[in-house]
Amino acid sequence: MKKNRDLTKFRTPHTYAIIFCVVIFSWYLTFLVPAGKFSTHDIEYTDANGDTKTKTVLIEGTFRYSYPLNDEFIKSKLPELLNDNVKVQEFGIDSQKAGELIGKDELDIDALSEAGITDDVLYSIYGDKIYDTSSKLHKTAKLWGTEDFGGFGVLNYVFEGLVSGDKYGTAVGVAALILVVGGAFGIIMKTGAVDAGIYAFISKAKGFERMAIPMFFILFSLGGATFGMAEEVIPFSMIMVPFVIALGYDSIVAVTVTYVASQVGNAVSWMSPFSVAIAQGIAGVPVLSGARFRLVMWFVTTILAAAYTMRYAEKIRKNPSLSPMHEKDAHFRISNENLSEEEKEFKLGHKLILLELLLGLIWIIWGVTSKGYYIPEIASQFFVMGLVAGFIAIIFKLNDMTINSMAQSFQNGVADLAGTAMVVGMAKGILLILGGSDANIPSTLNTILYNVGNLLNGVPKTIAAIGMYIFQSLFNLVVTSNSGQAALTMPIMAPLADIVGISRQVAVLCYQLGAGFVDAFTPVSASLIGVLGVAGIDWGKWFKFQVKMQGFFMIIGITFICIAMAIGFQ
Repeated sequence: MKKNRDLTKFRTPHTYAIIFCVVIFSWYLTFLVPAGKFSTHDIEYTDANGDTKTKTVLIEGTFRYSYPLNDEFIKSKLPELLNDNVKVQEFGIDSQKAGELIGKDELDIDALSEAGITDDVLYSIYGDKIYDTSSKLHKTAKLWGTEDFGGFGVLNYVFEGLVSGDKYGTAVGVAALILVVGGAFGIIMKTGAVDAGIYAFISKAKGFERMAIPMFFILFSLGGATFGMAEEVIPFSMIMVPFVIALGYDSIVAVTVTYVASQVGNAVSWMSPFSVAIAQGIAGVPVLSGARFRLVMWFVTTILAAAYTMRYAEKIRKNPSLSPMHEKDAHFRISNENLSEEEKEFKLGHKLILLELLLGLIWIIWGVTSKGYYIPEIASQFFVMGLVAGFIAIIFKLNDMTINSMAQSFQNGVADLAGTAMVVGMAKGILLILGGSDANIPSTLNTILYNVGNLLNGVPKTIAAIGMYIFQSLFNLVVTSNSGQAALTMPIMAPLADIVGISRQVAVLCYQLGAGFVDAFTPVSASLIGVLGVAGIDWGKWFKFQVKMQGFFMIIGITFICIAMAIGFQ
């Protein structure tokens, strides 16, 4: 007899499928929205340590759509420009190379740029006259192709996304970090030290286990607020998942008390060097000003978010089947239940490995906060931690560890996270299809940024501030780099705040709230995808839980913005 299908049950799409749909939608958007660009310049600002830093930002008021060049106009002005020694010196024009272009039938912008006569230089002198403004150009990827053969094609988004960036960031750096950390923790988990440590904690902390959830949430929120924890959370989550499940919760709680908590701290930080400090510097606001208001905001938001997490966690503890991750988390529960008495024994070797792990994590935090360590150094630190744990296991004969089994465990750990590393590249492909995040290169994203900024002009002050916050939240769905979002949006939002009568401090507040909270939600975030990968959570299932929490965060954000407006936050 044929079974009737239950059409009321919706199967969550795979993360790969979700990203592919977003890629196609983004590609379709580029057919509708013409490309645009801004001129950029380097500005100096003071960071949280009092050091002078340089950041490339867009120049407000220089937006223009992408148009074909008006060759006839440029050719007619080129001799005049080369005879103007003041402008030649000011813009660093190579007179010899530029002179070779005079009289040519066609002008190539690349040849002009090589001579120092860039699009920005021409626009700053002659304005829109350098363009044929009869038609706006679109920057739309082809169906297939590469950067070297035919131009970037939408169906090459996986490869292009994976190889974009450098070892210091998205995507290739984060993907490499995920693979190295996966291998290192493959060795650490093989030693059995984490399982034995979890069992020892549970057996000795009867009645106090629930305190672990708010305690860890506050701790990771503090990490996000002080030094902008993001990628650093990935290895912590690998430990927290089996620990939290052993306490009776689920992997969603583990990600929430680690990664989400860190992004809550980042969103309401009073001193994060990667968000509020850069945004204040770009906006011309004294760095670390408004710290008292933000400290109160951090404390209140962290407590409320921890309480929200505890409410969900207790619901799962009382009825584990309510968790969307109940089936997927089963292998952790079964692993805990099937531990033999020998495996539960907390041996000296286990203690040494966990002590080494703790010292390694302290080493990482010290490196990030004191020495400026980032992705390359953190990856190397975790490799060392995994290697040392393996040698301790060999010496103390834990789980029959040998050199060969160490190598096999490293390989298995890498294999477990290979799919996660792939998602990082896929997510970056979305940004590439929209034209990238460079304000000086024509893109659909630049046009969206410009037009949304204009929509906020002329509305009531508080509504404009809330509008800025909502826009920053939506913008973070695509551009997840805090410093990158600050460089793109603050040069527009800061002067716009002056026009609508909002203090620039409030504009910075709107930026940091939007850039922080949504990092815990967007599938484009390499850090989030990395954490979800190690926890074994598909983004679709994460969406179902997190969309409600994002609504909760939105209420908190709007409330604090209204308070800031009411007290004249400066």
